[in-house]
Order: sequence, then structure tokens, then C-alpha cells
Amino acid sequence: MNKGKLIVFSAPSGSGKTTIVRHLLGKEDLNLEFSISAASRDPREGEINGKDYYFISLEEFKKHIKAEDFLEWEEVYRDNFYGTLKSEIERIWALGKNVIFDIDVAGGLRIKHKFPEQTLAVFVKPPSVDELKRRLKERSTESEDKINMRIAKASVELATAPQFDVIIKNYDLPVALQEAHQLVKDFVSK
Repeated sequence: MNKGKLIVFSAPSGSGKTTIVRHLLGKEDLNLEFSISAASRDPREGEINGKDYYFISLEEFKKHIKAEDFLEWEEVYRDNFYGTLKSEIERIWALGKNVIFDIDVAGGLRIKHKFPEQTLAVFVKPPSVDELKRRLKERSTESEDKINMRIAKASVELATAPQFDVIIKNYDLPVALQEAHQLVKDFVSK
């Protein structure tokens, strides 16, 4: 596993990393393909297996861990595992494309440590924790308890920002999108 570039976008839930990644995927000059993560949770309304995530059972996920099929994996919440299958990266590199990740902080840092020269690790910083909470509530996809768990985790995640190559402050979305595009363009053209 040593071919294309790896572009990691990590942030607490609600920071805007998914919006930024979707924007970048639409830029042909970057030659990007989205790395679809595996997840042991059930799909949310509107999510599609093989497009948003590879939804697999908890038992199957644990079998993949044992077989060392993951580039990285994390138990993000109790019995809620997420990870990147090595086969997914190989699939994208076989297409001659660069891999872009929308991934949690721990997973993003693991990829950066495994492939330090090939990886651009970007942390997306939200305006505030209060703004994160507002965005998560606005989504209406999770219970109040789940939102509170995500907010508690966000404080820990925000402390990891200095470990990333670059921090993009998502206070003004058009500015953040432009900054992300230029960063990735410079990185993939090296």
C-alpha cells in the first residue's frame, strides 16, 4: 500500500468537514475519490450502504479487526465501531486517484502516522462548542443524549487540533471551502 496521496479531514461532529469534503470531491483538478468507511451501526435515514458507509454487523467488524483488514479503526462510542478497510484504499489507488477521508480525529491521526509523507491531515475547527451543539440539534438525526455525548467528545477532539498539518477555521463556509481547495490542490500537485 504505497501509491497515491491521502487527504484526511477530521473534526468534531457538526464542524462542517463533510460539507468541505463533498465540495472538494466536485473539483476535478484534485483527482479525488471518497474513502467509504465501515461502520458497525445501523444506517440513518437516507444513508446508503456502499455510498455513505459499508454497514456491517458488530460481529463482522470484529472479525475484520482480528484479520487485520483495517488501515485504522476506532470504537467511537460503545459498540459503535468505524474504520477504513485496506481494500477500500487499494480500490481507489487502482483507479489512479487520491483518497479523501471524512474521518474522526483518532483515525485521521493514525493514517497520518502510518503514511506521514503521503498524507495531508486537516483539522476543521468550528466557531465554538455552542455552535456545534446548535448544528447537531438542527440536523434532527440524533437524541439529546447522543448530542450531549458528541459535545463532550468534541472538547477532547478540539485539543488534538495542533497534531494536524493544518487547521481550517470554519467560521465562514465560503472562505473555508476556498482555503481547503487551495491546500489540497497544492498538496496533490507536489
